[in-house]
Amino acid sequence: MQAPLEESSTTSKSFPPYPGSKQMPRWDGGELPQAPAFSWRNWPMLLGPGLVMASAAIGGGEWLTGPVVTSRYGGGLLWLAAISILVQVIYNVEISRYTLYTGEPIFTGKFRTLPGPKFWLPIYLVLDCGSFLPYLAANTAIPLAAILLGELPDQKANAGLLKFLGCFVFLIVMLPLTCGGKVYDSIKRIMTFKLIFVGSFLVFLALFYSRWDTWNEIFTGFFKVGNVPVVGLIDKNKDGKIDAADSIRGNNIDNVFVSLAEGRGLPRIDLTWIGFLTAMIAISGNGGLTNTPISTFTREQGWGMGKHVGGVPSIIGGQPIELSHTGMVFPLTTESLARWKQWVRHVSREQFWIWMPACFIGLALPSMLSVQFLPSDKPLKDSEKYLAAAMTANGVAETVTGRVVTGEVETEDEKNMLLGVKASQRPWPNYIVWFTTLFCGVLVLGTSMATTADGVLRRWIDVFWTGLPSLRNVETKHISKVYFGVLLVYVGVGLSMLLFVDPSQLTVWSTIVYNYALGFSCIHVIFINRSLLPRELQPPRSRVAILAFGGLFFTFMAVISMLGIFQDKGYITWFHS
Repeated sequence: MQAPLEESSTTSKSFPPYPGSKQMPRWDGGELPQAPAFSWRNWPMLLGPGLVMASAAIGGGEWLTGPVVTSRYGGGLLWLAAISILVQVIYNVEISRYTLYTGEPIFTGKFRTLPGPKFWLPIYLVLDCGSFLPYLAANTAIPLAAILLGELPDQKANAGLLKFLGCFVFLIVMLPLTCGGKVYDSIKRIMTFKLIFVGSFLVFLALFYSRWDTWNEIFTGFFKVGNVPVVGLIDKNKDGKIDAADSIRGNNIDNVFVSLAEGRGLPRIDLTWIGFLTAMIAISGNGGLTNTPISTFTREQGWGMGKHVGGVPSIIGGQPIELSHTGMVFPLTTESLARWKQWVRHVSREQFWIWMPACFIGLALPSMLSVQFLPSDKPLKDSEKYLAAAMTANGVAETVTGRVVTGEVETEDEKNMLLGVKASQRPWPNYIVWFTTLFCGVLVLGTSMATTADGVLRRWIDVFWTGLPSLRNVETKHISKVYFGVLLVYVGVGLSMLLFVDPSQLTVWSTIVYNYALGFSCIHVIFINRSLLPRELQPPRSRVAILAFGGLFFTFMAVISMLGIFQDKGYITWFHS
């Protein structure tokens, strides 16, 4: 190890430094590599964590909760998702900041902070339990069942099939985590395919089959700050009465600031669907602790000091890759600080240019489908929440092919949900479009389940690999065996949840925990970067302020969502219903 040529005033006399809990091992020391030079010719070669997580971001929030919210309220509430995404992009850069300096993922950094790993372990086990609830696999079963049955499934009559398919999907998506070389490379290939296939299909529909007013409603919805769902309908015509002209989607929201300015007081907020609304906020972008793989992938990509640390190979067909038990930091010199600034710009560029636009586009396009292809005068009922993404396939197929397909139905509910339309009754062009829309849903939700699972495994394996003395004695080349062992435990827990827990509750409770987890993590990241990083490498105050706001925002949404559940169960009557 070479001594620094020029030490800053804050560099410790002993190198490498040893801040935080002494229950975690001391960092090793090394030299910060040169950041890649950016140019328009080599930009595809510089894509890494942002590309993977951008594809992962088109998942539950974008395909499941976003379209459900817009199908009932139009685009007027998307500003809440916009705030979530904007906070998360800063969060992603800041957790990568820690990895660039140490080569460790942010989750390991959380356990380095005082008072130590024993204090943080139970807290993060609770905060991460939302990721252990396989709501994505349960929801993937719905479009998959529709493909197999040839019609939309009935959640009661087909409950057994949906449970079986949920378990099947859950097991299938574990395969990329066990074979293919480096786990990160397997995930990256799958996410790239998903991004190209789903993105191309959605862009095709948006360009050729969406009206301008639909585009306008969705994209202006990201800026309508203050809109909230309300009890009843708004008198949009201002004629003193609610009539048929007011009974359309979007007239069930009001703006807090406009209502106060007009002297109407605070709107009567409707908490009936507040659980799904806060779920959209929780999983727009990535959400919860599922953002933390950004820092892990930064290491696996070999960016910053991650180049010296290694990665996680697959258990089957794995490459000869080793993962160091400890992180590695660099001495502060004039040269290293210059390289550091280049690395921070490199990570920021990918997050702001790739991840953030992908999140907005990935939320806007599926939401556009529900606004464009579901009837505006029939907002979704409570019983139809979890069928929205699959129901859209009928409207897409009929619009693209110009054929309205009807089937024999027995009840009014079946008519409303188009359950009577069977695949055998569809002309082949109609069936192809219908099938493709459903397949996109399977691809989006299923692959997001894979990245969620991989994120859970990486978080805890990295902590155990560094923090447990017994594992620190294991040879670095055996990290894949530890990864596979924890994977088996995760699979057992997930299958139990899918078999014995109501699927409709998995989404609600998962996303409540997601909001709590991300809110808490925003505050903790501030503490990590201010206490473990040298002063010269710490984030600016503006970033700290945004993270602090994010901590309050996500925590507030989690509390509101829980209050909505308590009110539904009759435990409280504090809010209008």
